Amino acid sequence: MNKITNHMPTAELQALDAAHHMHPFTENAALAKKGVRIMTQGKGVWLTDSEGHKIIDGMAGLWCVNIGYGRTELGDVAKAQMDQLAYYNTFFQTSHVPAIALAAKIAELAPGDLNHVFFAGSGSEANDTNIRMVRRYWDIKGQSEKRVIIARTNGYHGSTMGGGSLGGMSGIHAHGGKIAGIVHIGEPNWWAQGGDMTPEAFGLMRAQELEAKILELGVENVAAFIGEPIQGAGGVIIPPSTYWPEIQRIVDKYGILLIADEVITGFGRTGNWFGSQTFGIRPHIMTIAKGLSSGYQPIGGSIVCDEVAEVMGANGDFNHGYTYSGHPVAAAVALENLRIMQDENIVEHVRDVAHPYLKARWDALTDHPLVGEAKLVGLMGSIALTPNKASRAKFASEAGTVGYKVRERCFANDLIMRHVGDRMIIAPPLVITPDEIDILIARATKSLDEGYAILKSEGLMVAAS
Repeated sequence: MNKITNHMPTAELQALDAAHHMHPFTENAALAKKGVRIMTQGKGVWLTDSEGHKIIDGMAGLWCVNIGYGRTELGDVAKAQMDQLAYYNTFFQTSHVPAIALAAKIAELAPGDLNHVFFAGSGSEANDTNIRMVRRYWDIKGQSEKRVIIARTNGYHGSTMGGGSLGGMSGIHAHGGKIAGIVHIGEPNWWAQGGDMTPEAFGLMRAQELEAKILELGVENVAAFIGEPIQGAGGVIIPPSTYWPEIQRIVDKYGILLIADEVITGFGRTGNWFGSQTFGIRPHIMTIAKGLSSGYQPIGGSIVCDEVAEVMGANGDFNHGYTYSGHPVAAAVALENLRIMQDENIVEHVRDVAHPYLKARWDALTDHPLVGEAKLVGLMGSIALTPNKASRAKFASEAGTVGYKVRERCFANDLIMRHVGDRMIIAPPLVITPDEIDILIARATKSLDEGYAILKSEGLMVAAS
């Protein structure tokens, strides 16, 4: 049996990577000169690189390895499913047991009347599905002009043309444009944009931008609103308490569909099975991926409420789907992942153990001279870096300059903590223990100390005018 191993020196692996591998969201020429860090093993919340360094993964991969690395049960299930039925599609009036069982389990876990699942290979694909689904839904109801989807600046819904268009990130739009019929309103980022308003007043104001946009466009033209319960890739932007109740009031008032993008917040991340439960959101469609399989297999989907599913299911074909929709191996692995989460009470561990302990340690980071705000919901947190806490000032340097320097210190200290602009963000595996949280905080503090020293020495602790 051929086995892939780290059989080359790191430098040779880096050279091969530079020669042939194009990385996402990366300036590949610069990365080739610097050299990638090559991960070779994972166990629990820990990674090992090709040089033998033990790294604590404060980002659960890309927000996804919820049950931690190295769970051999998932590999066993994958092999058994490959041996029995490695692949079959769900087109042409066929199905298979893993897709059936997984859809039923998701319906059991999902809140409200979210009882139907359209599978995809990723969250990006699922959001592409959502665009077509909501437009087809309104076509069937005789309101084909309802095509506009309202989303948020700095939101992230994937990087396909559809998902990237729904997202509000100008850098993605700059590389290929975006599809028509998608507009954006402001994000509920009080720290950076709230000015002298209270968080509660700012949350209401930002939510009411949705109502203003609906009236501007005409309710007869608006199909849906999409938002992440917590904006993840935008910097872990936790909305003020007033925000989601007002959004819910508005979508209810005008009868438009609400899509909750739970690719990051789903499957335990916020201390409930879904972020919609944490924030009291009642979506018509919920986008899922990542934690569905803890990243062990690529899988995503759209969980659809009864009314939308009934309309879609009784009015001709829905001309949409993917070769790997409900892939049997991915579905079997996801089902085993959910079994582990339930049997080991992982959501309860987040809510009752890991979140309270991490929150106490995370909140204390505001004592650091570089930290202005520390926010945490479940195991999803951010800290805002600032040269002046009192005024919530931005740095005079280009956005992201400071965040990048601190992130580099984190990586050097064997901690994976990302930066978004000048915010530092974490989302560790849900199985992290209090002892491991202590290590994470110790390494984060050391990295902040070193970053602060570098910023002072380079004259970068300067507020924007």
